[in-house]
Amino acid sequence: MSSRPEKVAEAIKKEICGIIRDELNDPRVGFVTITGVDLTADLRFAKIYYSVMGNEKVKNDTLEGLKKATGFIRCKLGERVRLKFTPEIRFMPDESLDYSQHIEEILKKINSNIKNQNPK
Repeated sequence: MSSRPEKVAEAIKKEICGIIRDELNDPRVGFVTITGVDLTADLRFAKIYYSVMGNEKVKNDTLEGLKKATGFIRCKLGERVRLKFTPEIRFMPDESLDYSQHIEEILKKINSNIKNQNPK
């Protein structure tokens, strides 16, 4: 059974996805995927994890756009999710996709080296 912070985090994730997709008009924020929400037990603070495809400039521009829109997003979130306090939100890039790609590249190199050392 899910705890209340987990349920609220899922609701926040859903609403922030909609706000960014439908209401945010910042050209720096393109195709962003909200990958997770970490919410404190008292529901006062939320880390919003996101991923975006592209080079470092695209990633940096997206982060700047999200930081600039934090107040707007929090205000809209407060209108949509009924809580005593609307949590303070902080956007954090989700590096897990980049990390998994890096690990996959390392494993491919290792596999290639093993094949080169033991030709059949």
